[in-house]
Amino acid sequence: MVQNLSRRQLLAGLASVSASAPWARAQNFTASVSRPRAVVRDAPLRVAFVYVTPVGATGWTAQHERGRLHMQRMLGRAVHSRYVANVPEGPDAERVVSELAHQGEELIFTTSFGYMEPVMRAARSFPGTVFEQCSGYKLAANVGAYNGRFYEGRYLSGMVAGHMSRTGVAGMVASFPIPEVIQGINAFTLGMQAVNPQARMKVVWVNTWYDPGREADAARALVGQGADVLTHHTNSPAAVQIAEEKGCWAVGYCSDEAAFAPRAQLTAVTLHWGDFYVRTAQDVLAGRWRPQSVWDGIAQGFVKLAPFGVAVPEGVRSQVRRAEQDIVRGRLCPFSGRILDNRGGLFFDGVRMSDVQIQRMDRYVMGVEGSVPRV
Repeated sequence: MVQNLSRRQLLAGLASVSASAPWARAQNFTASVSRPRAVVRDAPLRVAFVYVTPVGATGWTAQHERGRLHMQRMLGRAVHSRYVANVPEGPDAERVVSELAHQGEELIFTTSFGYMEPVMRAARSFPGTVFEQCSGYKLAANVGAYNGRFYEGRYLSGMVAGHMSRTGVAGMVASFPIPEVIQGINAFTLGMQAVNPQARMKVVWVNTWYDPGREADAARALVGQGADVLTHHTNSPAAVQIAEEKGCWAVGYCSDEAAFAPRAQLTAVTLHWGDFYVRTAQDVLAGRWRPQSVWDGIAQGFVKLAPFGVAVPEGVRSQVRRAEQDIVRGRLCPFSGRILDNRGGLFFDGVRMSDVQIQRMDRYVMGVEGSVPRV
């Protein structure tokens, strides 16, 4: 396996590339290739991952790294994988992705919403490279998109929080006001309200994916505002650690964070990418890969609840497990029926919200305090 690189190490390679280098094509592919095709090969498929934060013990990036390692274990010598970590969204992302493609990486997974536009630009210059963009939505001949229906797990964990909260107030440490994050806030609130109609949600936006100090400050502020259950959509365990410190309940996110909050964590919404990475690499190897938008949830194993904390009563566990099975069987969608927004207007009224409506979510349901910031 090749050495994994930091963003700085990878970009340093750009200085040594001649101005006459063939930027219009990826190594080993001609610019005329419109989409990947099967080739006779005696070398492993070269696969690279781009991460927005450092690889830690827990969180969003840690779960993608576990997925990469799962792919490597399952496919063995058929693939040769590496990653570049701590790559900011913006110009650096395009340079890193382009350099990876120029170096001959054949399949590149990019794992943050803000990479979408840089990937689309890079993909035009490297038509023979396959790109898979996590949490994006744009497709091209050599660009696919994938994500998880995290809101399903958010709803279920909200049910647990609704039962366990003494104040009926939960707090969310939120990263950026994109639909994926807003979905989670709303679904968690609706899950709480399914067992406690008076439940409320407070939100503090930190405008970062990873800043443990800022996340901890936001969590403390939420406790000060009356929240006795904390959750988060950020990449460190700071929120659950503050819950442990303050004697509150916590719901982890991305990874099982019980090790950071052994008394506080009720459960966690965990994300699992490994099987998707295996399938995608196999499709590229077989020449059957095609661009598509993959949005899977609990039924497909993308999203799971971590084991319940010891404080969660058996009756609550059973109720949540039944709701989970209803989601798997298509009987329950968190965004269904008559839902009001937090200003009293109609949020939705129907059998179930369409995927397009969910993916464009930009306001809060009743029970969430404040308004969604505009960016």
